[in-house]
Amino acid sequence: MKKLIFLLPLILISSEDFISHYDYGKMLYESPRGVSCVQCHGLNAEGKTIVEYETKLGKKYIKGSDIRRVDLPKMIQSLNKNHAIMPRYYLTEHEVKAIYDYLQKRNSSYLSNLGT
Repeated sequence: MKKLIFLLPLILISSEDFISHYDYGKMLYESPRGVSCVQCHGLNAEGKTIVEYETKLGKKYIKGSDIRRVDLPKMIQSLNKNHAIMPRYYLTEHEVKAIYDYLQKRNSSYLSNLGT
């Protein structure tokens, strides 16, 4: 027990994060407040069809948008306003930045190929 008390200050001042910034962004993207971004924006943020339905005019689709090329200020702005379909998550800028960084890293190959 005395050894644990001795180690406690070392544990508390440790600069090592419990979870990496990438894993934090991944976790938030997959389930920020119980509703997954993946369900509408897709695993790679490429956007996907949420629902397909028939009308008198033919098939209609509700789709999640492709957000791979959205810049950080636009993402922060978009996540802090109300949308017709997307729920409002009330994420902090730090949380949005983690999601943004995760998506940038996850899609680095796709994004680098856009320039060529």
